[in-house]
Formats: sequence, structure tokens, C-alpha cells
Amino acid sequence: MKRPVAITSIASFSPLGKTSDDIWKEYLNPRSLIIEKKLGSTSALVAPLSETLANEVQTLRDSDVKYKSLDNSVLYAILASREAVKKAGWDNSKFGVNIGSSRGATQLFEKHHQEFLETGRTPTLTSPTTTLGNISTWVAHDLKSKGPELSHSITCSTALHALLNGIAWLQAGMADTFLVGGSEAPLTAFTIAQMQALKIYANPKNWHPELGEWACRAFDLTKTKNSLVLGEGAAMACLESGEHKNALGYITGFGYATDILQHSISITDEAECFQKSMKMALQNIALDEVDVIVMHAPGTLKGDKSEYKAIQKVFSKNLPMLTTNKWKVGHTFGASGMLNLEMAILMMQHQQFIGVPFVREQNPRKAIRNVLINAVGFGGNAVSVIVSKVFDE
Repeated sequence: MKRPVAITSIASFSPLGKTSDDIWKEYLNPRSLIIEKKLGSTSALVAPLSETLANEVQTLRDSDVKYKSLDNSVLYAILASREAVKKAGWDNSKFGVNIGSSRGATQLFEKHHQEFLETGRTPTLTSPTTTLGNISTWVAHDLKSKGPELSHSITCSTALHALLNGIAWLQAGMADTFLVGGSEAPLTAFTIAQMQALKIYANPKNWHPELGEWACRAFDLTKTKNSLVLGEGAAMACLESGEHKNALGYITGFGYATDILQHSISITDEAECFQKSMKMALQNIALDEVDVIVMHAPGTLKGDKSEYKAIQKVFSKNLPMLTTNKWKVGHTFGASGMLNLEMAILMMQHQQFIGVPFVREQNPRKAIRNVLINAVGFGGNAVSVIVSKVFDE
């Protein structure tokens, strides 16, 4: 890259909590945050926000008449973005905003559509509050940003694509600071039904928590059933061009690739998209210098196995430590890649690997200096990013 790209803060709002200390404590706790919850007339396995955080969302909604008509995906993004900018110490408004979402205003769109089916009419604000672009717009409005505002949906790799966009703006010299991330509020009966129709969703009947079982068996290559579970939340990172004393880490490699379309939802058996994106990200770093890979690993049979095969193809027998957080917080769609990046930064800060409780740790490393993060969406649109630790001079 032409110039270093520093991550000067990262913040999230998810089932893990909202402060770095609380999130790290939750990662140290080998319990899943997945529960069985009533959604409409049915129940499903999901990873929802805690009651405390849900109340905070309601407080934000009630704080200003402008926020009363917004979807949770926008409110989650506002709360996470406020914290990220505060932690970065940005005291001016000259930063860009690129926040994506896989599905956008899910709950609000479904609510208004149901109203239309019942009455033949929709509220005045239906269109402006359910368009995908309103997430970045509302965050920029809330933070009084005067930089460019971008929104997009690239399914489950959305947040890391936002990161790529931020890097591109910084490298081009078109901006010095960029807020990037993803937000998702997909816990609706209709969304769950769509995942169930794909036959990839975890079935509550196969889950026996009293026996110490995990609902989502992400990265368990011995499982015989799909076990994807949805979660919700938002995660944001502040990017700055150049070297900075307050940097949490630096982006030292990035890659992207898309599989040649064979199926509208799946990737190839050996995840060729991941092989390409990882190799691209690894152009300036030796394989044995990558200490950890935070996998996408959604908990599906094919998704987990294909990504693992891709990692084997790239790293051969010298595998880094491998992990994922979806067994704990579920799959947050467009926000998941940034939650993965947050996990990577926390492991580097604490110099402690957080593994998957039911998967044997592979090739333990003495230090965590470089972490590769993966994300991929429907159709095989993969992104791989390497974040490197800041060392004292």
C-alpha cells in the first residue's frame, strides 16, 4: 500500500456487549449467547441483544422525534458509530462514512409491508426509512459528518467491503479519515424462515443445552447437520491514513475475489474465492508470520468445510491458529466481518487466543502479531484482510 492505514478505534453493539472490557470478558467465557426465542408465532434459535442494550436502543429511539421511525439496523449503527468516533478522538467533521448492511431495514420493511397488506396504504416515511442507503446517511447526520456518505449491500462480506472502500479513499488521498462498518437487525420470523428454506438453519430440536451442547457448531468439521444461527448488532472502525500513536493495529494486507457463479447461494467445494482473496492479502507477508485466522465459518456444512479446505490449500501444513465467533454470537450477516476484526484486535491487545470450545486448538503460537480475517457472502464474494499489531519502538 502507498501509505499505512491505521485502525485508531473499533466499537460494536452486539450480544457481546458494547465496551471493550465487557466484550473481552464475554469472549473469555466459554458460553454461547444463543437462546431459543419467540418470533411471531414460532420460536427459533437466535443471538439477540441483552435486555440492557435493547433498552438503550429504545432510549435512543425516544430521545428525538426524528429517530422514532428508524429501523433497529440504523439505531445500532448510530450507537456503535458514536462510540467509535469518541474513542478515536475525532473532534472534527471531515470524515467519510461507509456503513453497509446485508438486508437493511428488515424489521421496519416487514412492518410496513404488513400494514400495506392489511390496509392498502403505507406511512409517509416508509420509503426514506427503508432504503438501504439511509444507514450511512443517518449516522453522518447524527455525527454531523461533512465527508462522503456511502452505503452498500454485498451480503455477508458487506462490512469488510466497507473497509476496502475506506482503504481506497485513503490511499487515493481523497480523505484522511473514514468510518467503516456494518449493521444488521435480522431477527424476524420472515428472515428466519428464509434461512430455514435454504435448509441451513439450526433446528431447536437438535439442541440440548442441558447436555452442554452448542446450538451453532461453527467450524466443527465433524458435524452432520447445518447449524447456522442468526445474531444482531453493529460494528464500526475508524481508519486513518499514516502512522498514529493511538493505532490499535494497521491494515497490512487485503484481498478480494468472487467465485465463478455455479449456484446463487453457495461457494465452490474448495472456496476458490477465499484462496484468491487470501493469496492477494498475503502478498507482503510470509505464511508463517500469520498467527491467527478469524474464519467466516457460518456453521453450515459446506461453508465451514470449503473455507477450511481453502486455508489448507493456501497454508499447506503450516496452519495458523483458527477460530470463529459465530458459535457464540451467531451470524450477523453484514456486520459479521467487522465483529471478526474486533475479535482479532482484542486478541492482539491481550495476546491471548480465543478458540472454539469444541474444536481442538491448532499449532499454538507464542505471540499474536498478524491476524487474517475472512468474510464471504452468497455466491462467493470473499474478502480477506490482515491486521498487524503495533509494536513499541
